[in-house]
Amino acid sequence: MPFIAHNGHRTFYRTVGSGPLVVLLHGHLLGSQCWLDGGFAEVFTRDRTVALIDALGHGQSDKPADPAAYRLKEQAGRVVAVMDALGFETADVIGHSMGAWTGAGIARQCPHRLRSLTLGGWDPVKGVAAAFPPGFEGSLHFDQVLELAQAMVPDLVSWVRPEDEPGLRASWDALAELDGLAQTLASIRIPLLLWCGRGDIRGSHMQAFADRHGLEMIWTAGNHNSVVYEHAPEGARAIRARLDIGVGGESGSEPTPEGASGAIRA
Repeated sequence: MPFIAHNGHRTFYRTVGSGPLVVLLHGHLLGSQCWLDGGFAEVFTRDRTVALIDALGHGQSDKPADPAAYRLKEQAGRVVAVMDALGFETADVIGHSMGAWTGAGIARQCPHRLRSLTLGGWDPVKGVAAAFPPGFEGSLHFDQVLELAQAMVPDLVSWVRPEDEPGLRASWDALAELDGLAQTLASIRIPLLLWCGRGDIRGSHMQAFADRHGLEMIWTAGNHNSVVYEHAPEGARAIRARLDIGVGGESGSEPTPEGASGAIRA
């Protein structure tokens, strides 16, 4: 199984398809398998290499308890390390929720590695606080997040064991790091697309950001979770259409590394 090592921790990844690179970055408490289970990845695989990465603390990647391992610079660096391992200089990066935060980190840290960036279900100004209902004050702690997930989407978090929780807690806490991200995205020169489910409370904040900075935003069916599960193909097709008509720049111009094939490699 392929792993990359970055600053002492292993990150698991796999690829499917063949062609220019698309990187899919999942949300907190999920894993890269979500992109396959919902059918999102399949929309791209006929002519793209799709990289599916388990974020640190999730899936088959290492799960250290050290908060420093989850800082945005580290998380973005792991994605770039996977791109390097696959032999691609640039990629169309699509991130949802925590994955969008990581994608924004790549934009801040090394925008030259992005051919395009799609941010789903995450507001660059408020971050996770964009999910709070009006009148909510204070912060949402990891224990509350996990309890809510176990009550509302138990199947999605059934993998979490007590020994996984310190790493997941550190991963959640790291999402508060927003310094400079909104400014980076407002001025970035690569194609940028915002994407949200119509039933996701974060969408109004995202739309305000898009309107303020003249960015394109698309809405598709579903709430925060179902956009990558039940309604995944609709969202993937909408994003794919933007890439195909030029939102992703010259997405088809980068050659496939020698030896890449269309089979899932894990």
